[in-house]
Amino acid sequence: HVTGVQTCALPISGIDNFNVDVIYGGAGESLDDWRATLESVVALGAPHVSAYGLTVENGTALAEQPARHPDDDDQADKYDLVDDLLVAHGLENYEISNWSRPGYECQHNRLYWLQGNYHAFGTAAHGHHDGRRWWNVRTPDRYIELIEAGLEPESSSETLDDDVRRLEALQLLIRMREGVPNRAFTTGALDDLGGLVERQGERIVLTRAGRLMANEVSLRLQAF
Repeated sequence: HVTGVQTCALPISGIDNFNVDVIYGGAGESLDDWRATLESVVALGAPHVSAYGLTVENGTALAEQPARHPDDDDQADKYDLVDDLLVAHGLENYEISNWSRPGYECQHNRLYWLQGNYHAFGTAAHGHHDGRRWWNVRTPDRYIELIEAGLEPESSSETLDDDVRRLEALQLLIRMREGVPNRAFTTGALDDLGGLVERQGERIVLTRAGRLMANEVSLRLQAF
C-alpha cells in the first residue's frame, strides 16, 4: 500500500508527463487498501501507471518469511481491480504491468521490449546492441576506477544466436498490446490456451486472464 501519495502537490507547474509506480500483494494489504492506493494514483492525474505484483527474490529477508509471501489469488484480484479502475479513467493497458493515456506509452521501455539498441551508463547498467547484451560492474568505486583508467566498466556479456533472439522477441511481444503473429502458435497450442489468448486479425494477443498466466503462454511460442 502506497502511503502519502494523496498528499503529493501535483500537478506540478510545467510537468504534464509523469509516471507512478505501485506494487501490490504485500503482507496485510487488503483489497480495500489497494483500492485506496489506486484512487490516490488516479487523483494525481498520472498519464502513465506501472503496477507490479510483489515478487519474492531468493536471498532476501522476505524469502525467509513464508508467512509474508504474496498469495496468487489475492494478486489476481488486485490485478483485476487495477485494470478495471485505470481503464475506467482513460488509461489503456499496453503491456502486462503498464497503463497509459493514448500517446503516453513509455518509450524507453518499448525500446527494451522491441529489442532496440541502447547504451549502458553507470554502475550495474545494462546495454544492448544487435543481440549482444552487457552489464557494468556493480559498485560505484570500481566503476569510477575503471573509467578514470580509461577502461571499459563492463562486467560481463552475452550474445544471443538468431534462434534465441527470435524466440525472445516473441516472448516480449506477447506481453504487449500488439501481441504476436498468428504463426507464433501452432493450432494445438492455441487449443490448449483457450481463454488466455484471442485472435485479432493476423495477431494473437493475451486476454486479461492470459496476462496473469503470461509465462505459461510464453512456453507455447515457437520461433519462425
